[in-house]
Amino acid sequence: MSGQGEMNSEMRVLENAGGRYRKLWSVLKWIIYLFVFISCGSILFEKYNFPAGPASKEFQPIIGSKTTFKDVMAVDEAKAELEEIVQYLRDPMPFTRLGGRLPKGVLLVGPPGTGKTMLARAIAGEAGVPFFSSSGSEFEEMYVGVGAKRMRDLFSAAKKRSPCIIFIDEIDAIGGRRSQNDIGSTRMTLNQLLVEMDGFKQNAGIVVIAATNFPESLDRALVRPGRFDRLVVVPNPDVEGRRQILGSYLSKVLLSNDVDVMILARGTTGLSGADLANLVNIAALKAANDGAKAVSMADLEHAKDKILMGTERKSAVISDKSRKVTAFHEGGHALVAVYTNGALPVYKVTIIPRGMSLGMVTQLPDTDETFVSKQQMLARLDVFMAGRAAEELVFGADEVTSGATSDLKEATSLAVAMVTRFGMSKEIGLVSLDSEEYGKRMSSGTRLLMEKEVSEILANAYRNAKIILRSHGKELHALASALLQHETLTGSQIKALLARVNSEMHHQQQQNFA
Repeated sequence: MSGQGEMNSEMRVLENAGGRYRKLWSVLKWIIYLFVFISCGSILFEKYNFPAGPASKEFQPIIGSKTTFKDVMAVDEAKAELEEIVQYLRDPMPFTRLGGRLPKGVLLVGPPGTGKTMLARAIAGEAGVPFFSSSGSEFEEMYVGVGAKRMRDLFSAAKKRSPCIIFIDEIDAIGGRRSQNDIGSTRMTLNQLLVEMDGFKQNAGIVVIAATNFPESLDRALVRPGRFDRLVVVPNPDVEGRRQILGSYLSKVLLSNDVDVMILARGTTGLSGADLANLVNIAALKAANDGAKAVSMADLEHAKDKILMGTERKSAVISDKSRKVTAFHEGGHALVAVYTNGALPVYKVTIIPRGMSLGMVTQLPDTDETFVSKQQMLARLDVFMAGRAAEELVFGADEVTSGATSDLKEATSLAVAMVTRFGMSKEIGLVSLDSEEYGKRMSSGTRLLMEKEVSEILANAYRNAKIILRSHGKELHALASALLQHETLTGSQIKALLARVNSEMHHQQQQNFA
């Protein structure tokens, strides 16, 4: 009986094991069927170009654009280059009668806010042709193939409205350099754009205009002749351009009699057209909030300070010791800037917290800069190091603070650029170590030499700052005291203060000599 029971038990174990194997095989079969189904579906989608995601929207043009070249200021050179495109869109025959052809693509390059989009609209407005507008991010989708399909839809809609303009903003979103590690959808979108611009089928009568802030990141096949074969630089406006832009925006608000547009234009070096529009808007809102009848020069100066230096944090609670350290730190920056050849003029110094900073020194050039000399770069390094140097001279080496963090970061970046990009290194010479090809082949010895050169440049700047501050110690203390009392000083006030201190010192020396 026991033998029979053991046999029955073994049979039940085998039956249970067989049942588990059958269930496992059933699950595996369903997994195999699902894999085969998905693979076949993907092949069919790719072969017959079925939509892999939601259907693309129909692109609608802007017809009758009101924007013209008169509305775009401070880019006269760019407008002159684009005038040829306008004439071609109006009447292509005079340009093609001798066998020539106009560029198929125009790449607008420049910093943000310089009016690249408005310039493209102005071309359409001047030529009186339809204007298709899109951005690089609109072609990016989680579904593979949707971006390429949208690109085809865009050019298909443009063909029906030819002659016309296609404008693609921020084209670097889809036109970046290709590599083996790129996502398939990104390569497909860029490949489709390349084919549409200069493929087997020609798109006559369509001018593609694109804008980017990073032209160096674009794929080489995109910017070759036959596609984007004309590059138009749209830079930040110069002083005359800023005067025109400010005059245009200020004409739309009520102004007091003390507003001088030219003075405002000279003090806004480096600001873009969008920054200037924002400046006027901030000033108008402040004047309205204060209950003023018109926008004054003080309102515009307040708006300029807010853009250049950040918003004041008047509610911040700062200890007396921190205020004193900040006053000597910022006073050191300002004093070295005054007594260093090649340094930019001091516009304003403040120890009122603005943004993330407890204090700030703002410098503005007298004229627009087209390049920066080695003397000017060395002067900037001296000014960067002056805040830490002032702390050490006044409070001691063990009492220096972390307030020089951003100064050291900026100084290091500039020193590295001088050595690796600008060829201003005595040891390394006239070599651009910043280039991609050279960087791959750079030896460890060259890297050590580069780091040594950067350290020496920064150490020299720190020594220069300490020498200047030691020789002008009384002026440093007077400047710090004035900052503690008034919190903010302009460049002209600083010059007057230093002149008074020097006069008193000279008078004291004469008395001592007598």
